[in-house]
Amino acid sequence: MSVVDRLIYFPSRYPTGLWDLQPQLHATDVWLDTPDGVTILGWWIPADGGRLATIVFHGNAGNLTHRIEHIRAIPAAGSSLLIVDYRGYGKSEGRPSEQGVYKDAGAAYDWLIGRGHAPARIVIHGESLGTAIAVDLAARQQCGGVILEMPFNSAARVAAGILPFFGPLCVRCFDSKRKIGTIQAPLLFIHGDCDEVIPYKLGRDLYGAAPEPKSFWTIAGAGHNDLLDVAGEQYRERLAAFYKTVLGQEPDRTRK
Repeated sequence: MSVVDRLIYFPSRYPTGLWDLQPQLHATDVWLDTPDGVTILGWWIPADGGRLATIVFHGNAGNLTHRIEHIRAIPAAGSSLLIVDYRGYGKSEGRPSEQGVYKDAGAAYDWLIGRGHAPARIVIHGESLGTAIAVDLAARQQCGGVILEMPFNSAARVAAGILPFFGPLCVRCFDSKRKIGTIQAPLLFIHGDCDEVIPYKLGRDLYGAAPEPKSFWTIAGAGHNDLLDVAGEQYRERLAAFYKTVLGQEPDRTRK
């Protein structure tokens, strides 16, 4: 990996992780081949009676087994789930890069389409770094909705908070603010106002650039690594309300 890549990606390779929880999560291995010949792993978790399929793109550290709360909450809220490990993470081959993880995202989307999931019934859900991958995919492909959890406007702005002068000069990637205006689907933003890694103001800035329909849920007192814990049962409820919006069954109650 390049020096910049080492500043961005912190993958945990198998066997590190909570792999032994797979059976109780009812998760099935899905092996995906990317356009450039890399094989990556995803877990597929169907929801009983679920009419939607959500693709989750996780943050820059760990692997998919470190997102157990998401894996439990999303099917409980009513959507089947495909969560993927980027190249170089978990059991996936290769090494991560910006263009590489975009290809990984496209392979996950194509897998759902190939199994009969209509684009209007696909929700693209990103967490932290995964929000930039979600924005890139949703800007290129049709979907039913987009959820951005702890989002940022660009990696350069995140880097500026860590290395005020050199950060923006070194890290010039993942520019979600430039892409988000082309998304043609409802957007739900979720951010803790005490986020110590991705400042809340960066999420609000991206929200300001996003097209309607959109909504922003501020989780008071939540930091970067305890967002779901602080949100509690409301997290599942908010997802369920957004899913109903995607399906056109009722208005989006998360709007502020």
